[in-house]
Amino acid sequence: MKLRIALVSPSKNSYSETFIQEQKNGLKGDIFYYYGGTLPKYLENDGLLLTPYISLVSKLKQLLGISRFTAYETAFLKSLVKNKIQVVLAQYGPTGHRVLKICEFLKLPLVVHFHGYDASVKHVIDEHESYKNVFRYASKVIAVSREMEKRLIELGCNKDKIVYNPCAPNRVFLEIKPDFSKKQFVSIGRFTKKKAPYYTILAFKKVAVLYPDAQLIMAGGGELLEVCKNLVSFYGLQDNVTFLGAVSREECIDLLKESLAFVQHSITADNGDKEGTPVAVLEASAAGLPVISTYHAGIPDVIEHLSTGLLSKEHDVYDMSENMIKLIQDSILAKELGMAGKRKIGEHFNLEKHLDILQETVECV
Repeated sequence: MKLRIALVSPSKNSYSETFIQEQKNGLKGDIFYYYGGTLPKYLENDGLLLTPYISLVSKLKQLLGISRFTAYETAFLKSLVKNKIQVVLAQYGPTGHRVLKICEFLKLPLVVHFHGYDASVKHVIDEHESYKNVFRYASKVIAVSREMEKRLIELGCNKDKIVYNPCAPNRVFLEIKPDFSKKQFVSIGRFTKKKAPYYTILAFKKVAVLYPDAQLIMAGGGELLEVCKNLVSFYGLQDNVTFLGAVSREECIDLLKESLAFVQHSITADNGDKEGTPVAVLEASAAGLPVISTYHAGIPDVIEHLSTGLLSKEHDVYDMSENMIKLIQDSILAKELGMAGKRKIGEHFNLEKHLDILQETVECV
């Protein structure tokens, strides 16, 4: 009999959350994909959970003081019962916190998958009571980096409940063979504070002075995109830096094929926000590109300095710039680092291993 799994995610299909789509499509069993907020409002292929009847009955029960659930909670609860769900896999800590009451009521096992901000931003942690009740009830808690693993234990999670399982790149990235034909660096990701794309531009500025034909391609969107465009204009780098906006997987593959290295200057944001283990970094390394990044969160778990990439301290723009120049000057080193990275991802951080660990986690609860 197939395991009936409720996979609960705030977003239906965010372009930056490909890892959730990989889980939805790769887990074995009957997968019911709920989405639309930390308390889901929709079920994929079924639509809105809240019907006029459920809404009316719930309001009447609340008026009479005989219901502990809101209308939306009731709708989600009834859907879980109707679909005979056996385990709930909640993406992000706040989602786990929001569906906890319903899982407890139905005595359903709950697995909570943390990813980054949910285990690092103080106000998010405080708003959810440091996940005290989540850690108490959840059967398993998934951490995507060793640093996050330690952080969850500090917050009070029983270490025996924690499963270390970084997300993984799609298999197609392991099939890429970069040609290292251009002095081109590529950055793919959201323009957010913790990814500090402006530092990547500042590091590239020196590269462009020494090598006027060097290029930096930046794909993605976000709150800091306009700031970065203004920075490029201020330094007169319009001929060297290109902004592509959000790109498809096919476009991403083409960029990795023709580039010299992947660059991302991740930092801890002022509010404490940190990466987990960035999927874009895993994809680039799987593709055979050396990764130029920082000693941040889960990045050094997968990228080894001078072995599969080049790392610098957070905020060290000078060192990052030197690392970029080093690979322009030594394409053989770039290829060696890239191939070592491809082997490491293929052996230790492949999608099959990620899904096997996740499958075992939801089945053993």
